[in-house]
Amino acid sequence: MDFGFTPEEEAFRAEVLEFLDNYRDVNGYFHRGVNTPDGVRRVYRALGDRGWLSLSWPVEFGGAGRSPAYEFILWDEMAYARVARPPMGPGLVAKALMSHGTDEQRSRFLTELRRGRINFCLGYSEPDAGSDLATVRTRARRDRDEYVVDGAKCWTSNAHWSDYIWLLCRTGTQDSRSRGLSVLIVPLDSPGVSVSPIPTLDGGRLNEVRFDGVRVPVGNRVGDENEGWQVVSSALAVERHVQFPPKRLRRDLHDVVTGLEAAGALGDPVVRRRLAELAVRVAEVEALALALLGEVISGEPSAVPAAYHKLAGTVLAQDIARAGLEFGSAEALVKGTDAEFMWRQSILETIGGGTSEVMRGLIARQEFGLRA
Repeated sequence: MDFGFTPEEEAFRAEVLEFLDNYRDVNGYFHRGVNTPDGVRRVYRALGDRGWLSLSWPVEFGGAGRSPAYEFILWDEMAYARVARPPMGPGLVAKALMSHGTDEQRSRFLTELRRGRINFCLGYSEPDAGSDLATVRTRARRDRDEYVVDGAKCWTSNAHWSDYIWLLCRTGTQDSRSRGLSVLIVPLDSPGVSVSPIPTLDGGRLNEVRFDGVRVPVGNRVGDENEGWQVVSSALAVERHVQFPPKRLRRDLHDVVTGLEAAGALGDPVVRRRLAELAVRVAEVEALALALLGEVISGEPSAVPAAYHKLAGTVLAQDIARAGLEFGSAEALVKGTDAEFMWRQSILETIGGGTSEVMRGLIARQEFGLRA
């Protein structure tokens, strides 16, 4: 496998770095208590104006038709610069609409998604179902040409400033599990929708979104009724390469080294040994990310490589932050400092997008054929 990038892809990286010079003050990768990230939305609009939110979209849908490597480079550099994370709309939502949406849905949403003018959040996890999507309880009852939605979603990122929620709900019987789910696009300003904050460990905000008799046109259903599992699964498969950019870890390690240098700790051989070990593990995660990218580009199944990458990367994020706490100055114990914040934030990374336990279970089942 060739782990390098082409000259054209490296030229694109140079464009991205030049672009980022104007947005490094946004600092939207970590929210740190920011509830309405106007700077992040400004970045998304600027990316849309350049056509960078639709780099790998097929040309027939208004995209550039480029390799997923371009998306990887973009969001890897965005992560190192701490500017923003990939938006769900132009990624997962748009690609699902291309595969499963109607012509009317594509006409209504794809242009604005490509331009970065509308924002989506994902309505998957629930208070009673957790992350086991097969047990989703939020119900959509068919009433002629509408669905009536009742239920709740929780831990929903960005629901307080998004325009739509990509809602996974039950249209079959409760015991139908994954065979009775459908996906609806629900405007968050619909009557009966309420959004409440859930404070997070790092000072940011997730949300609970409640639905009380919310009426949604049948035309907002993506895919056939009761085939939402296929819609969700296929969309996720083509987005794994940008979900945890490895340069985020390289930046984490750089910041820890800078802090330890300022604290006068780099002369300690124990510190140097730990930092060397962490640097090797950063390189390992980068290799896993490139292997995953190769699978995505070739169209091969990528669930297992994605699980390896996500598991290794998020555990390493905690270990890097822990080193900053263990070897740092007294500020590491003061709430709100960079070192203390990074430790709290890194814990969330092992939960979002599938917990470490879920990743290990997936690897055990699909890679080694193990069963409980």
